[in-house]
Amino acid sequence: MSVYDQLPEGVTRETMDVDVLIVGGGSAGMSCALHLQNQIQKHNEDVAAGKKQGEQIPEQMIVVLEKASEVGAHSFSGAVLNPKALTELIPNFKEEGCPIDSEVKKDAVYYLGSDFSFKLPITPPPFHNEGNYIISLSKFNRWLGTKCEEKGINIFPGFAAVEALYEGDKIVGIRTGDKGRDKHGNPKANFEPGLILKSKVVIFAEGTRGSLFQKVEKKLNLRAGKNKEVFEEGVKEIIQMPAGTVEAGQVIHTMGFPLSKSIGGTFIYTLPGDKIIVGLVAYLDTQDPLLDPHRELQKLKTHPFLQSMLKGGKVIAYGGKTLPAGGWYSMPKLYGNGFMVCGDSASMVDVQKLKGIHLAMKSGMQAAEAVIDGLIKGGDFSEEVTKGYSDRIEAGFVKEELYRVRNFHQALSKGIVESMPLLALQELTGGRGLQDPMPIDHIDAETTEKVLDIWGPYGLDHEDNKLPKPDGELFFDKLSSVYLTGTMHDEDSPNHLILKDGDICRTVCEPQYKSPCNHFCPAAVYEMVPSTKEAGKKDLQINYTNCIHCKTCDIKCPFENIEWTVPEGGGGPQYRET
Repeated sequence: MSVYDQLPEGVTRETMDVDVLIVGGGSAGMSCALHLQNQIQKHNEDVAAGKKQGEQIPEQMIVVLEKASEVGAHSFSGAVLNPKALTELIPNFKEEGCPIDSEVKKDAVYYLGSDFSFKLPITPPPFHNEGNYIISLSKFNRWLGTKCEEKGINIFPGFAAVEALYEGDKIVGIRTGDKGRDKHGNPKANFEPGLILKSKVVIFAEGTRGSLFQKVEKKLNLRAGKNKEVFEEGVKEIIQMPAGTVEAGQVIHTMGFPLSKSIGGTFIYTLPGDKIIVGLVAYLDTQDPLLDPHRELQKLKTHPFLQSMLKGGKVIAYGGKTLPAGGWYSMPKLYGNGFMVCGDSASMVDVQKLKGIHLAMKSGMQAAEAVIDGLIKGGDFSEEVTKGYSDRIEAGFVKEELYRVRNFHQALSKGIVESMPLLALQELTGGRGLQDPMPIDHIDAETTEKVLDIWGPYGLDHEDNKLPKPDGELFFDKLSSVYLTGTMHDEDSPNHLILKDGDICRTVCEPQYKSPCNHFCPAAVYEMVPSTKEAGKKDLQINYTNCIHCKTCDIKCPFENIEWTVPEGGGGPQYRET
């Protein structure tokens, strides 16, 4: 037991018994909770009316844990919403006040050269967005949270789940993290021990690279026989334009500039109130050790196509997040004795369309239906019962959509030109292509090459690696961008970013790779400073209070030398417009 788990003498952890515990208050978790409560009500009404045989389900204590200070504060996405799951969950969502920014009215795809652009004459089918909505995911999840609370669901914001509790291979609950420890792990005057939450069933809906589910999947070997997980990193800004200059409802995707050594693309959405969203997504299985999505986003805005669009604009919000890219063949086993996993934690993102919200919602709803099965059977959540969730995924649109793009990332990661014939063949064969399954036999950390091999002697001095001059209006350095996220962590709290071996950073990573974490981190968390151990060399300094919880460091460090752990509940970004 580490010092961070030890309790002061005479202090004990409170134990609370709940019926259903959902870890994560995003789209998957909230949809699971709301659908579950609705289905319990419907079941009981049907039994009372004689439409269904059996017993009524007694009132259930449904608890949603959310590590952010409030629901939605850590929610970050593109975001264009396919409403098919929402329509099923809340058919009259517009009348219920769903915070939709705009219905998509136009879409287009452009290729950007270094100083030119051209519009594709036909928008490829994956980029058609008719019938979809541009939303703020943070506002959307807050709204889902209010719908849950109206139904009597218990939402605990500011509680970070840090440990799963087992009886054999059965998950029986979780422990939340302590609050009020200093940076050395010692209890402060405001110390509050974490809770023990015992539950009949636990649904993991933590989002991308869920820190708790990572431990569960390793302990229970849930990825045996699966493709390796790979990820993409996205950054986004919201830009306020002069009044009367923006036509809302446009969705534009671009390819080409500014990425030169990595695969990725950009998205541009227009909102009411003369706002424009500009975002960039890059594959993290790049070889480039100097990949910096924040820098690339700033460069994107220097292009003539963007310059004409953004003239007079001012950036008002910023954020960054990773998303799972491996797809169907990278999904873990979705169920087990006493638990299920859904949404981004289960790699449920259509990376061809860059859409996952409706898949997360639907998976949460189908997990709720499996919970109903268990409740009808008297609280039986054995593996035989929770398998019903996986069966529903297999039979519904989650599989239909993910299976169609099951080899997409694998093909595109070979490069834009090399992948085109493979992607065309996949379109013709329903996703199969030349090889099915197309393997992913690497993790993102393993693909990073040395700076000299990728950039030659120029390295960081290469023109492609220079940041446009910040002006505090349209162009920002990384630290100034972090300010726009509203990120807050207690400075006298334990560092949640665990560096395993600082000597590697000083002796190998900085000299040969130029410290990739200093570049790929979108929040200026990592910084090389003059070494106190070896003259002329540099040590890694971790500014953990800047962390916006993207988890790229846990994914892309070439030596897997950084472990992202959950910080004290309530810390992190405070997204409101994203």
